[in-house]
Amino acid sequence: MAGLNGTGRLADDLYLLAHNEVSGRAHLQPRATGLGLAGALLAELMLAGSIGLHGGQVMTAGHAAPRDELARSVSSLVAGEPERRPARDWLLFLARTAAEDVAGRLEQSGYLTRATSWRAFGSRQWVPADPDAAFAPLLRVKSALDPGLATAQNVTLAGLAVACGLGRHLAAYLPDGAHRRIEDATRELHPCLRELIAYTQAAIDSALLSHRK
Repeated sequence: MAGLNGTGRLADDLYLLAHNEVSGRAHLQPRATGLGLAGALLAELMLAGSIGLHGGQVMTAGHAAPRDELARSVSSLVAGEPERRPARDWLLFLARTAAEDVAGRLEQSGYLTRATSWRAFGSRQWVPADPDAAFAPLLRVKSALDPGLATAQNVTLAGLAVACGLGRHLAAYLPDGAHRRIEDATRELHPCLRELIAYTQAAIDSALLSHRK
């Protein structure tokens, strides 16, 4: 059953943050959501010590295979490349299916269900199984503002949420000055995580700019 403590996986929390806790409607454009979740999937592996960044290139950093199937799949893709590839390449590649992949993982964990939308000609969409559990990631972002409660994972979650363009949505629930405090907190992250957040934001900015042209 879904719970308020979440799955413990960063991309799952970012997905729930990026969608309405009741309707499941996305707060962001699909491209921004996909790139943000791609960054979160890479961040999960960085937090686990499975991959790292060097000179902007993603590289394997450990030999322990992640227990989660999706994380293990991403880790295998990185390890299977004969040459290191830039973080931007991985973000663009993973973004193609990241939203569907993470939604499927959340469904398996009991956090999402599929509902048919007849207004959209019978298409199926993901809907939170429990609004409270879907809202809980915002509390984890809030904890990133408190040095006594902040963890690397929650600070990374907050940084990626802002990078995606969720800052305005978060501002409705966070105290004044939260954006600056998130920036301050991300400066204390490991350099690899800081770089990944920056690459993710750059990729999203570029994608949205191209969309407007």
